[in-house]
Amino acid sequence: MFETRGRTITEADIVSFAGLSGDFIELHTNEEFAMKTPYGKRIAHGALIFSVSIGLMTQMNTIADTVLAFYGVDKLRFTKPVFIGDTVRVVKKVVEGKELGPARGVVTFETNVLNQNGVVVVAYRDKLLLKRRGDSNAA
Repeated sequence: MFETRGRTITEADIVSFAGLSGDFIELHTNEEFAMKTPYGKRIAHGALIFSVSIGLMTQMNTIADTVLAFYGVDKLRFTKPVFIGDTVRVVKKVVEGKELGPARGVVTFETNVLNQNGVVVVAYRDKLLLKRRGDSNAA
């Protein structure tokens, strides 16, 4: 099992992500509009939190020398809102490994993004194409 450090989601994160993605949905960018929703205030884009989760895992540098490619994601769910000022962290568990020949394989992870209260806010299964152990020339 892997657990990352935390990262606090800021106003700048949301504004930057809206600009990069083109997703200016008012629930993310308009405080007056968001106050009238069931959340009562703006929430972070689900895709932003998903992206942050990938970055947090990458920063751990646990598999950096073996990753060949991001292979895919399944069962992506945004289970709870993330607000400005919330701190998220990632917990990953290996659930499957599949050999793809002598040099590489696919590892499937069960990934949960938790807020500062330990509540799962994003959940998914992701797959990485990895070099097999002991093979420094895999491609």
